[in-house]
Amino acid sequence: MKAVVITVSDACARGEREDASGAALAELLSELGAEIVERKIISDDLEPLTQMLRRYAERSDVDVIITTGGTGLGPRDNTPEATLRVIEREAPGIAEAMRADSLKVTPMAMLSRGVCGVRSGTLIINLPGSPKAVRESFAVIAPVLPHALDLLAGKTRH
Repeated sequence: MKAVVITVSDACARGEREDASGAALAELLSELGAEIVERKIISDDLEPLTQMLRRYAERSDVDVIITTGGTGLGPRDNTPEATLRVIEREAPGIAEAMRADSLKVTPMAMLSRGVCGVRSGTLIINLPGSPKAVRESFAVIAPVLPHALDLLAGKTRH
């Protein structure tokens, strides 16, 4: 599993806040056996994020891109829009499962607009921006992530 972690945060991009969410996500992916190909921090600007997602999705050495941040209702929260511009097919069950599980912890989960989908055989998953939400959401997807990537690679299990 070859992963790219993208933190979407104006404050982190300006160096005003430590990227705790990206660090947590990279650690969780590594524990799952993933190789972190790249770890990036980008502002909430729509077009640069769209271009970054497209560029990584089309690389042959990237299987999964997981973003953290920019999924709420704020006026600068553009991660879902950028992801929708890039993906060729949605994977709504992943986002639905994360929201459903998070709702057991906090009613604020219903405000998450994160989406998931596929471009060029690469899975793109939007996670919320807090380290706590990253850990909770990752726990939901971790059991299915290897199988999802196998399916995208054409490896079906019988």
